[in-house]
Amino acid sequence: MQSTDKRPLNWLFQQFQLKPGKPAIFSGLRSLFILGVPIGVGIITGHAAASAIATMAAWFVGMVNVDGAYRQRATAMIAATIGVTLMFIIASLVSSHLWLAVPTTFLVIFIAGLASLYGNVAASVSLVTSIMFVISLARFASYSNLSTLIQQSALCLAGGTWTTALLLGLWVVRPDVPAMQVVANCYLSLSKFVDLEGQRTLNPKARQQWAEQFLQAQDSIIQDLTAARSVWTTIWTRQKGTNLRGNYLLVLIEDVNQIVNSVVALSELLAIASEHQLFSRLQKEIQQVIEQLAIALQMLSQAITKGKNSPHLGDLDRSVEALEHHRQVLRSQVLNKTINVQPDSYSDLVNLEKITASLRKLAQQIHIDADIVTDLIQGKQPSIAQRDISPPAQPERTAILDTLRNNFTFDSILFRHALRLALITTFAELIASLLQLPRGYWITLTVLVALKPNFGGTSETTVQRVIGTILGGIIGITLILLVKSQLVIAVCFLLLVFVAMSVRSLSYSIFTILLTPAIILLLNIISAGGWKVGVLRIFDSLAGGGLALLGSYLLFPRWERQQLPAQLEKTIRANLAYYQQVIANYMHPEQNTSADSINMLRHQAALENANANAAAQRLFSEPRHIQGEIEPVMTLMAYIRGFFSSVTTLAEHLREFSGEYQFVELKRLTDTIVQVLENLADALRQGQPPQPLPALDSYLEAIHNQIEQLHTARLLEITTNSHTLTPTLQAVREQTPLSTELDRIVNEIKVMHCVIARLQE
Repeated sequence: MQSTDKRPLNWLFQQFQLKPGKPAIFSGLRSLFILGVPIGVGIITGHAAASAIATMAAWFVGMVNVDGAYRQRATAMIAATIGVTLMFIIASLVSSHLWLAVPTTFLVIFIAGLASLYGNVAASVSLVTSIMFVISLARFASYSNLSTLIQQSALCLAGGTWTTALLLGLWVVRPDVPAMQVVANCYLSLSKFVDLEGQRTLNPKARQQWAEQFLQAQDSIIQDLTAARSVWTTIWTRQKGTNLRGNYLLVLIEDVNQIVNSVVALSELLAIASEHQLFSRLQKEIQQVIEQLAIALQMLSQAITKGKNSPHLGDLDRSVEALEHHRQVLRSQVLNKTINVQPDSYSDLVNLEKITASLRKLAQQIHIDADIVTDLIQGKQPSIAQRDISPPAQPERTAILDTLRNNFTFDSILFRHALRLALITTFAELIASLLQLPRGYWITLTVLVALKPNFGGTSETTVQRVIGTILGGIIGITLILLVKSQLVIAVCFLLLVFVAMSVRSLSYSIFTILLTPAIILLLNIISAGGWKVGVLRIFDSLAGGGLALLGSYLLFPRWERQQLPAQLEKTIRANLAYYQQVIANYMHPEQNTSADSINMLRHQAALENANANAAAQRLFSEPRHIQGEIEPVMTLMAYIRGFFSSVTTLAEHLREFSGEYQFVELKRLTDTIVQVLENLADALRQGQPPQPLPALDSYLEAIHNQIEQLHTARLLEITTNSHTLTPTLQAVREQTPLSTELDRIVNEIKVMHCVIARLQE
């Protein structure tokens, strides 16, 4: 779990760090074109002030954040176009009467706040329409006569329509590009995930920092997979049927899921092996294979994005061959006792064999995916055997009114946020109107953008926005003082917008720094204002940020410390369900559960792990006197994730498990583990200490004795039968990883029990 450095200077620098990735150059160019046309038309026709309405509408519709299929984007942008026009009309009708403008502001913002109940797209559309309402109410709207209202509304509609037509015209050329891009994103995230696994062996001393990054990368892949499945389902539903490209993309999506599971299991194996002497003799070769796997996955992502055939994977194959050769040499040395090793070296050798087999299978999987990508790009029929992969299950849709009814209560976080947002925004609007502050709507806008459902999100956004506005305001003031030509100001405005929109996805702080002078320049293009506009912008942002923080702290907050136990309980139960399904296949291999059932439970557990991690991160951002003790929460999250990795390793090992040899105490150990985890979940829900731990070690001791007997029997057998797959060798290969992971699971549960006992104190 990511830790937060609270030292002021380091914390400040963290707010301006760029996220991994490349600038969205196309997004910047698109924004230039969107804004350049209405501004240019206004300047050429001598109606720059009037064109500001169309420019604002075009900009806001272009900022709607929709990652999905063509139909989703079209619906969102059309809704945004209608929404900003409607908000302009409403603002025009009420702007002249404060007694009418205030309750209307409350109602509009409250409804917009509730829109997030229906997903990110609805939230994005509601945000831009709310911003348009606030700006129109203070800046553009004034109902003098019907003719003027119709003209201005037509300009607003024209601006939104221009953006919608432009962007949908670009997307319609290749409507399946969104699906291709989200799949490419999955493989790029997967490449970074695998690369991080390789870094474990390079810098073993920075283990904690590596673990944080590894878990973050794992959560990123889960999010990308969820997005990819959602986009795929939107484009190719069961009712519509799928085409060849849809089938290929679905296979690639599910292969990402399988590779993630294999890498998590590999990480467990490497963690175990790195603690023993033999690992150092294969460390270099293992590192080279992992590096080539990461490179191959990155090349697959690029091939999908650019529509090119998959590259050759010769370097990957050679690194796997080198690893196989060195493992065979090491095995001969250990069995012939030509090197000095520890007494339990045979167990280490089995583990290294498992690592080699895992890396070999990963390489084979990437070869298969490379062939699929080539067939996808060329539009060929499958060159490999088709696999029976079911389309992602579509979530049941709840009726709009049912969703609203279920959340129209103070128990709903989003309802409380919508009410808080409406109250603080309306208060800011009222203060700006009563005091007749010049451009006081900037206070309202800052509140609208900065206020989030939780205090941590509000404080982070407020700091980023205020600091960004101060720095950006200084830049804007400097440009206004130095540049006198309207043409040069217009060029500077467009350049700032281009860079701001290009880095928007990488850093909100830098986006704000660049956007602030752009707005200052825009206002000087369409009306007089001079450098004072920048000063007003800075002070208004400070005031709005202060109101947002006060509102988040004082108005019916729901602190993360209060909600965290419920999330942790849900997380433990999801991981327990996953464990029960996997271990049932070990105890009853004849009733082997389908892989789909295990995958579904694994995905649910991974999502809950990510949710718990996000909740713990929000806890870091809350006031110190409310946070409570954080260290136990961090420890609990780390060991829950460790438990998940151990279970995933067991799930991967199932593919090689015949069940012909069974541990005598496996059932009793499993029943006890289930009992302990259920008790831990109950303790979190009830706010009570957990029951004392039962004697888990007694069951493990019996399992250890069986493993030692197997290893002894195999070592005696090697002298006469070293290459044949005997029942003893089969049992050793199947049971050694199981015994090792059971050891780790018991240790993880012990720590979880201790931590929860501390939390409940």
